[in-house]
Amino acid sequence: MTSASDAMIPLWRQVIPVEQRKVLLTIDPLRSWWMIASNWLFIFAAMALVAWRPSAPTIVMALFVIGARQLGFAVVMHEAAHRTLFKSRAWNDWAGNWLAAYPVWTDTAPYRLYHLAHHAKTGTVEDPDLGLVTPFPITPASFRRKVWRDLSGQTGIKQAVLVYKRDMGLGRRRSQREFGLSGGERADVGWRKIAPVAITNAVLLAILTLAGHPALYLLWVVAWLTTYRLVTRIRSIAEHSVVPDQLDPLRNTRTTRARWWERLLLAPNLVNYHYEHHLMMTVPHHNLPKLHRVLRERDLLPAGCFANGYREVLRLATSRGAA
Repeated sequence: MTSASDAMIPLWRQVIPVEQRKVLLTIDPLRSWWMIASNWLFIFAAMALVAWRPSAPTIVMALFVIGARQLGFAVVMHEAAHRTLFKSRAWNDWAGNWLAAYPVWTDTAPYRLYHLAHHAKTGTVEDPDLGLVTPFPITPASFRRKVWRDLSGQTGIKQAVLVYKRDMGLGRRRSQREFGLSGGERADVGWRKIAPVAITNAVLLAILTLAGHPALYLLWVVAWLTTYRLVTRIRSIAEHSVVPDQLDPLRNTRTTRARWWERLLLAPNLVNYHYEHHLMMTVPHHNLPKLHRVLRERDLLPAGCFANGYREVLRLATSRGAA
């Protein structure tokens, strides 16, 4: 069976000249470092705002900004998984893990195997992400219940338990650590998988303690349990839900226009350019807007694979039962 990613290759080879492809595939390490640093700057700025003016509005604002930047770290890890963060594989994986993945309790190596399977089998029964998109469209009431579960921490607590079981090799969650292993290979599980998470979070707590505000660490934890879950859900909906043809590699994903406030709260690090990413998955994040312009100029962005904002995406995703 031809993989989804293989089906994309003839298109971009035909429409994008070799020299232009070389430009699109070039990694700019300064842009990668800035992506990592800017996410941390947003997080510390949000915490500083609460330290300066502690109130319900500033706390809520900080939680949404931090949750979006935690998604930003997942995007950094995603870049590392595709080896588009830095040319050096050692630096790529080190930065992807220690500066982004570990602080939000995830790991580049197992994610890479899992995620490349998603690219190869997008929209099929073998797509490991299929469960994230198949329920849609749903009713507005159903979506409100999902939002409540996310913002009340129910989704986050459930996720924490599942990730702990995954890393410790307990029960069915062990399968995520075993993904892609051949016969006889053993999953890398145990306390050593949780240690980097504990170390990076201890460093964050130490920094806040030295700054005189250790309680601000609670913003990090609460955001991970709540707003991070919501923005991750919305991102998943935007990327592959309610698309023109779930089994057509050229019509089963979507790019979403992101206004400045959507980039701040929903779409960090150009994650909204998802059609372009599936078309050429080794294009670094900072070149995805260039690829988008190429597709626009050649009229190669299919109808239904572009949304004019996240409001439009959510309208489509909650259209069940609409007259």
